[in-house]
Order: sequence, then structure tokens, then C-alpha cells
Amino acid sequence: MNSQLTTYITLFCTSGILNLYLFIYVFIKRQQFTNIKNVFAVYCLSITIYCFAAAFGLTASSLEEIKFWTIIQYIGMPFSAPLGLLFIMQYLGVKITKPRVILLLAIPMISFILVATNDFHHFHYKSYMVHPSLGAPFSTIEIGIWYLVHGMFTFGSMLAAFLLLIFRWKETAKMYRPQIIALLVGQLVPMVTAFIYLIGVTPAGFDPVPMVLWLTSILYLWSIRTTRLFTVMPIAKDAIFHSISNGVFVLDEQYHLIEFNEAGRRMIPQLNKSMIGQDFKIIWKSITGVSDSFNLESVGNKQEMVLEIEIAENFYQVRTSTLQDRYVKKGLLIILTEITELKRLQSQLEKQAYFDELTQVFNRRAFFQHCGKKLEHAKAAQTPLTVILFDIDYFKKVNDTYGHMIGDQILKHVAQICQTKLNEVGLFARYGGEEFVIALEGYTANEGTEIANELRHAIELESLVAADLIVSITASFGVAQLSNNKDETLTQLLNNADKALYAAKEEGRNCVLFYSEKVNSINRRT
Repeated sequence: MNSQLTTYITLFCTSGILNLYLFIYVFIKRQQFTNIKNVFAVYCLSITIYCFAAAFGLTASSLEEIKFWTIIQYIGMPFSAPLGLLFIMQYLGVKITKPRVILLLAIPMISFILVATNDFHHFHYKSYMVHPSLGAPFSTIEIGIWYLVHGMFTFGSMLAAFLLLIFRWKETAKMYRPQIIALLVGQLVPMVTAFIYLIGVTPAGFDPVPMVLWLTSILYLWSIRTTRLFTVMPIAKDAIFHSISNGVFVLDEQYHLIEFNEAGRRMIPQLNKSMIGQDFKIIWKSITGVSDSFNLESVGNKQEMVLEIEIAENFYQVRTSTLQDRYVKKGLLIILTEITELKRLQSQLEKQAYFDELTQVFNRRAFFQHCGKKLEHAKAAQTPLTVILFDIDYFKKVNDTYGHMIGDQILKHVAQICQTKLNEVGLFARYGGEEFVIALEGYTANEGTEIANELRHAIELESLVAADLIVSITASFGVAQLSNNKDETLTQLLNNADKALYAAKEEGRNCVLFYSEKVNSINRRT
């Protein structure tokens, strides 16, 4: 056996021993590793069989022995590339299903069967003989049609694994990049060697790929030992990061987008991977249509900020916090939580709490809450505040005559007339029963009386037409203005308006009266 052949066998055996060591190491430590170790272990075992069979094949002295060891090689060799692809897919978090596994392993299985039975059909090798000049254990072959299929599939599997790693590089955190580099080289070395072998550049008569597999084994072993390949992986981070229901966006210290999760992409469909590295302020403006939803610089100067925004008719709570290493700022974290349903429920509850169910105007509670603020503001600014209290004349008689359904329609009819006439001037609410109230900030009693008369005339002129009925409606109004007494309360002001309303009823209804504190009497204004 010449020294060159001995070198080849040594390198083959070295690759086989290192892969066998990896298989045993991963098997023994399997309790410490994630599920990815299963595919990796089978991957290493297939390479081990391939390398040792190739080494024993170089000791063959006849064509029968060469063929035998070639068949043994094919127990492992055709499976190594697709198993390597499955390993990379699982490492990167690509979904692996049974159909995919079966599809990837089907061609290797056919290759093994065709090699084992090649003498009967010659699909894999058209001819297989001892090399005419070098002799055994070197061989020369004429490839068959399946050899081409097998070769393209093997090369394609290694290329696919390599490209998957390349495509994931940009979005992989720096701490995981040494692992990616090791895996890239681990896929690149046998792929390049196989390509060189296929174009006939390597020494004739044998497959050189097992000679270089020791290098990939060392890289994998280094990754397992130093970068915790099977315990800390991008897929571990991704599994958590992308399973979060909140949208998460990570910015660097210059506010460039460096990462976002799947929930963020669902919330904002315009997002895509091409935006990584871009200025988030520009991205945000293109998404929301506005650039000042929140100021990143002001956010960045605070440890944490919470606000609400609206995007495409959906509501989100935005939480931001700075990312820093001790006292050095490293970037910004933005978390979006969709609160559209919560806002809808809040709106419903608010409507139930502050709006009259029948007329859909503010109710008594809402009036007191809003008018209380108007009263305090009017006192502080020394501006007039006028309150109008009115009710529908003879409403009980209407109910008794036409029924409560018509009575309800009258209430809605009157509320609609007032809303139309007021046109958002003042605070309008149903005070209770057939009684309504209006608060006019910045209006004097005289101006309030004029508005009340306009409403009175409109109600009188617009009869209710319903169920073949025409029901005439009138209303009585009481007006009161906030006095100069700083201690006057909203209850007292409403009480004065109620006195004026009572006097209007005494005067014969369908009229407007205002309360005059100076003379402590009720004066009629029509």
C-alpha cells in the first residue's frame, strides 16, 4: 500500500472517528440538549458509515470488494446531505413535517436500493470497473441516469442548507453568528469538494469528500462546546420571540429597525424584512401616515413610556423602554398591544354609563360630570354659564292617551329636534322622565332665553307623525344664569332653572321664563 493511499485512508478514518465521537457525545449528553440533537445524531451516524466504508473501500483488492464497500457507503452517504438539510431547518425553526421528511429521504433510499442492485439494471452506474492504470482499490465508472438524479439532489440539499443559513444571517443576533459561521463552513466544505469531484478536478479513482469531513466535524464540535449549539440557538429565541402575542419592535441606538416579531407583522401587514436597517421614524410615517405619533427622541430619554395610538381603525397601546448595557444606551424596545376590542368594550360601557338608552343623548350622570367642569371653568375665567331646563307639556296625558310606545317616540323626536337646532352648541342631556337640560358656557341668560325660544318654536311646529297619528307637542322652559356668588353650586343653579320652569308651567306652559336673582322673582320672556 503506497503512502498516498495510506494518507487517504487516514483522513477518511479521521473524519469517521470524529463523526462517531460526535454521535456518541450527543447521545450521551442527550438529556442536556434540545430535540435538534436527534436529527444531528443520525446525521453524524450517516457520515460515520460513509467515511469508514470509504476507508475500507480503499483496502479492496478486487472489483467485488470495491462494489461491496460502495454499497456500504450508500447506507450513509446519500442520507447525509438531506439529513444535514433537516438539521439546518430544525436549527433555524423551519417547520418540519412528516411529508417533508419522507420526501427528502425517499431519493436517498432509492439510491441505496439501486446501488445494491445495480448489476441487474445499471440505472446508477452504466459500468463499474477497476481503474485500468491505477488498479484496485481505485475504480472508474460510467454514470447512469439515476446517478445524475442522486448527484443533483445531494448537491441541491447542501446548497439549500447553505442558502437557508445565508438568508437568516441578517436577522440573526450577534451572539448566534459564530454558530451560523460554523454551520455555513460545515455545509460549504463538502459541497465545494463534491462539486470539484463531479467536474473531475480531484485525483481519479475515488471520492474525496470523506477526506474533508473531519473539518466540518471539528467545527460542529467547537460550536457544541463553546457556543452551546444545542442549548442556546436562534430557534430558542425565535420560539419565544415569535410566540409573543404582542407586537415587538427592536431599534438600535440610531432608531433603525433591527428586529420585529410575527405578531408585529400581523398587526402591521405593511412591515417586511426589507425594512430591517431602515430609520424607524420613516417606517412609522409610512405605516401610520403621520410622523409625530410619538417622538422617538423624547421616548429614548425616558426609561419607559406608555401611550395609545390608532392605526387603520385599530387601537394599540404602545409601550416603549430603552435597551441599555448598564448605563450605556443600546437601543429602544417598542411593544404594541392591540386594544381595539378593549376600546370597543370601554366605548360600550361608557355609552351605557353616560348616554340615555332611548334618546342616545347624555344622561343625568354625564351632565353632572361635564357641567361640573364647565361650572368650575366659568368661575375661574369669570365667563357666563346659563342652564336651560325644560320638559314636555302634558306628557303623562300623551302616554295615557296613545300609549308608552308613542311616548317614547315623542322623547326621541324632541331630542332629535334639539340636537339639530343646537348643532353641538352647549351640553345637552336627558335629565329624567320627560325632562331635558342644556348647559351653555359663555352664554348669558338673555342669550340662553333666545335659544330656548328657538327650541320651543321648533318643537311646537314639528309635530310627531307616527302610526297614522299626528301628535302636537309643546314644551315649557326655565332658564337660569350662574350668579356672581363664587359659592354657588351646580345643584343651586339647576334649582333656579327648575323654579323658572315651574313658573313657566304656572303661566300656562309652552313658554320660556328665566330666573332673576336681583328681584328674586320670575320674569316672563317670550
